[in-house]
Amino acid sequence: MKLIIDFGNTLIKLALFDGKDLINIWFQEKLHPDKVTSFIIDFIAKFPPKQKPHSIIISSVVDIPISLSEYLRENFTFLELTSNTPVPLINKYKTPESLGKDRLAAVVAAGNLYPEKNILVIEAGTCITYDFLNSENEYLGGGISPGIEMRFQSLYNFTDKLPFVNKRECENLIGQTTEKSILSGIFNGAAAEIDGIINCYKENYENLTIILSGGDIKYFDKRLKNNIFAVPNLVLMGLNIILDYNDKQ
Repeated sequence: MKLIIDFGNTLIKLALFDGKDLINIWFQEKLHPDKVTSFIIDFIAKFPPKQKPHSIIISSVVDIPISLSEYLRENFTFLELTSNTPVPLINKYKTPESLGKDRLAAVVAAGNLYPEKNILVIEAGTCITYDFLNSENEYLGGGISPGIEMRFQSLYNFTDKLPFVNKRECENLIGQTTEKSILSGIFNGAAAEIDGIINCYKENYENLTIILSGGDIKYFDKRLKNNIFAVPNLVLMGLNIILDYNDKQ
């Protein structure tokens, strides 16, 4: 059994893999750094003996507490994903040290699912990210734009009179109240952006495979005009592949 720990902008995600099979996922709201180590230790202690993880990978957008790194190194085969970690693709990003680990992991998973294909990976989460892997297994980069929640927050924070609207599904194109106009503008605008960027990639790359993932996937999988493959948990899958790749190394 392998444990994947992903510290994101909003949540801590923990996933248990048996080989390539995802067994279970847990979500935890972000913790104060002082509590992270004790939380992970307590979490692992709850596993039954046959499910104790023998290997662990951590991906994080924040600094991992030294106490946690020391504990994991002393007790497990432990890998912390960094810009220097070997991965099963050719990374041509010019500033790999600034590349989001979630973006890299998602592309690794995509390349594993669709080898020797031109692939556009779209992650709809805190940000909407676009990442391109060509048919020669070369990661070239992509784009970053505000995610759905960020768009709601920005309308509220940077205007005097627009209300804060909770994120929820919207099917109308024409909003007949201010609240529904915000919902329409954000969801239809984001979908139009995604479709537009997909079309730009299609103009430059033949036989493009498009993968959509991320926490907000449900708002787009039926709204987009382009054909896509919706793949939940793409980042966790990629982290598991990276862990296996380094274990073999």
